[in-house]
Amino acid sequence: MVVEVTKRIFTRPFQFREFIEQAWFITSVTLMPTILVSIPFGAVISLQVGNLTGQLGAQSFAGATAVLAVVREAAPIAAALIIAGAAGSAICSDMGARKIREEIDAMEVLGVDPLERLIAPRVVATMFVALMINGIVIAAGIGGGYFFTVIVQGGSAGAFLSSFTALASLPDLYISMIKAVVFGWLAAIVGAYKGLNAGGGPSGVGRAVNESVIVAFMLLFFLNAIITAIYFQVVPPPGL
Repeated sequence: MVVEVTKRIFTRPFQFREFIEQAWFITSVTLMPTILVSIPFGAVISLQVGNLTGQLGAQSFAGATAVLAVVREAAPIAAALIIAGAAGSAICSDMGARKIREEIDAMEVLGVDPLERLIAPRVVATMFVALMINGIVIAAGIGGGYFFTVIVQGGSAGAFLSSFTALASLPDLYISMIKAVVFGWLAAIVGAYKGLNAGGGPSGVGRAVNESVIVAFMLLFFLNAIITAIYFQVVPPPGL
């Protein structure tokens, strides 16, 4: 199904109206949780990193390490968890309800491809929203890091801002965006697959939703480890 859905994404005509509707729906169910999660997420990272750099006598690098942690790892993971938990489960429940009402079978009888008509627009919408959410988490994480490092812990604002390029680089932002898109793609396909294979009435749809969230979380963490390992081999970290 991964191969078939990916092929349908590049098949014309693309269901652009369905894409717009699903992107708006996914944004509506993920935007507020993203904002509420990203601020304490960045705060905890900044407090831990600031405490560690203070113990090591490298307080001037608190900004660089906080930004590096947020951009490279924390933001994609937070976006992935929100997307898999909210958007993936919503896609799974929608597809599962259509499946038990035999709407999917009716579409196939009429010659309409469900993967092209329903799944591909939802996958693209989830990828797009995951990219946008990743940017929100990065902005909130850096803002929270600045607040807790400079204002709460009494660090230097100039050192915080000037140390951005000491450890972090532009490829770190690129890999963060790539991770967010890939995680959104995977979470949407897992949710759609579980929904299309749901059975046993409404209780079966509920089990499919639970399974989709758990499977998506496991695959996302596994895929994150692989992408990070490949990234470190391709782009070596800059030296001080």
